Amino acid sequence: MRVLVTGASGTLGAATARALAARGDRVTVLQRRPAGLGLPEVLADVADAAAVRAATADHDAVIHLAARVGYAGRWAEYAHANIVGTESVVAACRAAGVGRLVHVSSPSVAHAGASLVGVGAGPADPTRARGAYARSKAAAEQVALAANGPDLAVTAIRPHLVWGPGDQQLIGRVVERARAGRLVLVGTGSALMDSTYTDNAVTALLAAVDRMDAAAGRALVVSNGEPRPVAELLGQICAAAGVPGPRRRVPTGLAYAAGLVAEGIGRIRRTEPPMTRFLAEQLSTAHWFDQRETRAVLDWAPAVSLDEGFARLAAAYRR
Repeated sequence: MRVLVTGASGTLGAATARALAARGDRVTVLQRRPAGLGLPEVLADVADAAAVRAATADHDAVIHLAARVGYAGRWAEYAHANIVGTESVVAACRAAGVGRLVHVSSPSVAHAGASLVGVGAGPADPTRARGAYARSKAAAEQVALAANGPDLAVTAIRPHLVWGPGDQQLIGRVVERARAGRLVLVGTGSALMDSTYTDNAVTALLAAVDRMDAAAGRALVVSNGEPRPVAELLGQICAAAGVPGPRRRVPTGLAYAAGLVAEGIGRIRRTEPPMTRFLAEQLSTAHWFDQRETRAVLDWAPAVSLDEGFARLAAAYRR
């Protein structure tokens, strides 16, 4: 197939583009800065409708990963990248006659603050999602799935906490804070959390492209299906990187209040705060998902266990 991958400068986008090319698909990537993948490349803002339309021409499928991520920042920045960007991708797919669109979303689009325990993919709800990132991704998923129809098959894949060697969104931040002695547990650290090793997220996205007849119109959460306590996950990451694990616990209420203050300071300084209300909630509530529908629809299962993933992460740090 001829596949356009947006957001290929990120770890998951780059790995997805490489995997598509390795299996013989003709891949083009689109992102704002060079990805260094040796593939045909378009450097553009995903919200630039004309650039995205030109890049999408003559493609059979699009995997849309480009997004503004993070725990803090101005709403306008998230809306531009995530909502307007998705609108431009959908419009480009329709104009170019693309048959398949895999929209990469997030389980946070259906998280209203309470624990998610053994649930499936609830409906994306921008009115209840917590934080600018989650709200904008919820609205973007609604835009994408509303476009599903006879001429354009669309599915939304929600990988949860993707991590692996080279990842800076989760691994990089945890290790940086641990080295600085600023990594803490929020609450008891016992909340069960699903996560997804990068290779498994990649194979799920490829399966979504291939199984679009079954996946069209659906939102599917993807994870390893091995929920672990937050304290264990953080400890394993730190052990793999050779840095001290979290040594202090902060009560959830105190972390939430600190996040509120830190968000205000971050807005003034235009920096990402070390704690936000959204992050305090995420670290203190359970997030694990029923994977039966995902695995049946995609005919997919994770090939790399968490323990194998941590071993690979440790090997990468040793190198």
